[in-house]
Amino acid sequence: MTDGLWLHAVARGPGPTAPAGLADVTGIGGEAVRTVAAAGLLAVVSPVDLAEFGEAALRRNLENLAWLEGVARSHHAVVAAAGRLGAVVPATLATVYRDDDGVRAMLQERHGDFEAVLERIEGRAEWGVKAYAEPAPAPSVAADARPGVAYLQRRRAQLTADDERLRRAREGAEEVHAALAGGAVAARRHPPQDRRLTGRGEPMVLNGAYLVAGGVAFGEAVDAQAERHPELHLELTGPWPPYSFASAEDEHETRDEDQEAPAP
Repeated sequence: MTDGLWLHAVARGPGPTAPAGLADVTGIGGEAVRTVAAAGLLAVVSPVDLAEFGEAALRRNLENLAWLEGVARSHHAVVAAAGRLGAVVPATLATVYRDDDGVRAMLQERHGDFEAVLERIEGRAEWGVKAYAEPAPAPSVAADARPGVAYLQRRRAQLTADDERLRRAREGAEEVHAALAGGAVAARRHPPQDRRLTGRGEPMVLNGAYLVAGGVAFGEAVDAQAERHPELHLELTGPWPPYSFASAEDEHETRDEDQEAPAP
């Protein structure tokens, strides 16, 4: 087997020994997790076979959804375990280096970026809020309308109600996001997920991520927004490692883009 190193996360650390909290954690393919140290930072890594995880093989395997799901779960499990020990910068999925020297060079080159991110996320966690438009009530039609006419009336009324419901839901989602972002250290809006991914019939109108220090207070803020906006169904998830805030850029504003993380 030709080994490479899968990068899970970057944290602060003085030495080459993996923290005790990671001793029983396994990485990709069940391999042992270890750390690589440089410039006052620790990279949490696990060995992978380059025959499966090299550049060409990765391009192929990333199109296999079953393979991708298993790898993503393993990657997240390590990031979550490391995050329970302190602030970590999660790495982009499928970031692979050939050896320790490559990892050390990356840590030295990006030391300033990692320190800036670690400073911002220290003692904080990411929480997600998804908002769905509540279904519009079934419209009523005249009791004496003929069946064909009644159907057309209901259909037109339902389409009008659905359009109005979606308009109000989108306006409400803007207000919810502004309120939650105002109480967060940083906030980001991801693109709404497709109904095939959410498993819900209602359209998603907000897919927000918020970096906060107090999960209880943030949950209460979400509950308050749910009461203010009956046109929305709000779903709170977390706490998560700060995947959405892993770039060196200091951001409090809203951005409609995919999450970023360290690149090799």
